[in-house]
Amino acid sequence: MRQDILDYLLAHQGEFISGQHISEALGISRTAVWKHIRVLKARGYSIESYTKRGYCLREAPELIVPKEIMEQPGTAVFGKRVEYVERIDSTNNYAKKLADAGAPEGTLVIAEEQTGGRGRLNRSFLSPYAQGLWFSLILRPHVSPLEVSKLTLLAAVAVTQVLRKAGLIDCGIKWPNDVLVNGKKVVGILTELNASVEQINYVVMGIGINTGIQKKKIPRDLKKIVTSFAIENVDVKRNELLKEILVAFERLYFTVAEQGFTSVLEEWKRLSCMLGKEVEVSSIDRVFKGKAVDLDECGNLLVETSAGMERVLAGDIHVRSVE
Repeated sequence: MRQDILDYLLAHQGEFISGQHISEALGISRTAVWKHIRVLKARGYSIESYTKRGYCLREAPELIVPKEIMEQPGTAVFGKRVEYVERIDSTNNYAKKLADAGAPEGTLVIAEEQTGGRGRLNRSFLSPYAQGLWFSLILRPHVSPLEVSKLTLLAAVAVTQVLRKAGLIDCGIKWPNDVLVNGKKVVGILTELNASVEQINYVVMGIGINTGIQKKKIPRDLKKIVTSFAIENVDVKRNELLKEILVAFERLYFTVAEQGFTSVLEEWKRLSCMLGKEVEVSSIDRVFKGKAVDLDECGNLLVETSAGMERVLAGDIHVRSVE
């Protein structure tokens, strides 16, 4: 019914239509109309409402168009099968079910909204309706399970290259899985795998990109650490951004399959926003400070401390402000 109301408003976009008129046309109560309008507003539809005048749809958010993604000529594998849903708990969860059932490499799961989006360490990831790109890719790479972490670095490189071209020229990669703009997170990446000791069955690469989220909609505890294209005053079309990311990701992915990860690791270093800076590392059993200086051949972070060089395989990294 909500879609029927939206279709009706779209057919009369720019015009005021009374709630009574909509209720009679669709055979529902005016209260039901009001409730559905309220949800549409929360999802980013710009709808004016005035007593005795009714409702007027001024602007609708850009929704993902699966057909446009699947038919783009820039990729041969990525995004050629698209599973599109309006609302889901987690695109990664759904992608894993599809992968278990044999979905081919390059299958894309994308949602307008996630109710249980998550990042590393099962932290929640804000994913409001049509205000970002919330998607997961199924990969079936012919690499060792020990090299999966480098796929996260590859994804970060592809996304950062595209974001810079799209206008976020100051964005950079924070090890291991975030892209930041002026110290605030604009992209999060979550890599999950299904593997035996020697062989990867599949990898699900979940990527969340904040596009249209407004500062006033960000929870208070996240305002200082989260940003978006909108907050940075950069206009972007979600469908175009997604297509460009798939092209860049696929190109790097198959280059690595032929040539290895060396060039990707070098590009990661070029795009990093943290190398050369003082950091604090929180691992499972300790916390230490030092300077992030390099990546090793496995993609681990090298941190120079007063006690010598530390190799970080996993952990939370905080860039320290130095007076």
